[in-house]
Amino acid sequence: MFDPATHLVSSHLTRCVLDLADPAKADMAPGLWSSASSVLGATREKEPDLATAIEARDVVKLRAIAEGWSAKTRRLPEHDLEILRRALKAFQKSLKVTQLDSESTLGGRGMTSGRTSGIIGITPPNRFPREVWDELVRQGQLRGGRQGVYELPPG
Repeated sequence: MFDPATHLVSSHLTRCVLDLADPAKADMAPGLWSSASSVLGATREKEPDLATAIEARDVVKLRAIAEGWSAKTRRLPEHDLEILRRALKAFQKSLKVTQLDSESTLGGRGMTSGRTSGIIGITPPNRFPREVWDELVRQGQLRGGRQGVYELPPG
């Protein structure tokens, strides 16, 4: 189920393209096109060529758009960019809080230990699906994903 608050339009449409290309799923095509149209939602005005491809049920054009996203030759929809920006900000805040919590552990004395945290990676906030975190890794804004732990790239 697509949640517009946390899911990427580009990922959903790419899955639709793959399903439309599968001859075994030919009977599902009307539902897939309907799903693609509903996912487009508010992005329709900002992405007219994408809306045109979906309304015309043009698999070739939709595939070309999806391939452009994966090859980074085409900019992701504004909706996706906003989701990625919010997810990265949530990740950074969560990492900072985790590091501060680690640094403020109380020792034998009544003062903090004064050492820096050795935490460089965390499990990202679960309100965003894995596809969001994987896209941030693909873009180079995060590193990792091994065993569900991500970290900020050095820099």
